[in-house]
Amino acid sequence: MAAQLEDDTLRVGLLMEAAQAQQTLATSALEHLREHTAGLDAIVREEIRATFVEEMHTLTEDSCRAAEALRGLRRTASWRFGAWSALAFTISALVPFGLTQWWLPSRAELDSLVAQRNQLTTNVRLLTQQGGQIEIRHCGRAQRLCVRIDRSAPPYGEAADFRVIMGY
Repeated sequence: MAAQLEDDTLRVGLLMEAAQAQQTLATSALEHLREHTAGLDAIVREEIRATFVEEMHTLTEDSCRAAEALRGLRRTASWRFGAWSALAFTISALVPFGLTQWWLPSRAELDSLVAQRNQLTTNVRLLTQQGGQIEIRHCGRAQRLCVRIDRSAPPYGEAADFRVIMGY
C-alpha cells in the first residue's frame, strides 16, 4: 500500500506539475493574447481614423465641387437674369418709341401742318377783317338767310338798300 500511495503521490505531483505548466502556458498565452488584442485595438483604431480622414477628404472635395457648381450656376443665372432684364428693358423702351413713330406725324408732316395752320390763321384774320364776325341766321317761315345790321349806321347804295353789318 505504501507503494501504491507513493505511486499516487507521484501521479498527483506529476498532475500538479502538469497543471502548473498548463497554467503557466495559459497565463503566457493570455498575456500574448492581451498584447495581441492591444495591438489589434491600436490597428483597428488607426484603420478607423485613416478611413475617417479619407472619407472627410472625399467629403471636402465633393463639397468644394458642389460649391463651385453652385457658383457657376449663380453666374449663369445672373447672366440669364441680366440678359432677360436687358431684353425686357429694350422691349419696354422700343414699344412706346415704335408706337409714337407710328401714330405721331413725321417731321415733314408737322412742317406741312404748321404751314397750313399759319395759312389758315392768316385767312381767318382776313375773313374777320372782311366780315367774318357777321352774325348769320335763318329767319322767318321760309328760313331765309339774314344778318344783324347796325341800325345807327346810315343806309348806302342808289336805292338805299345796303346797310352796315353789326360790328363793322
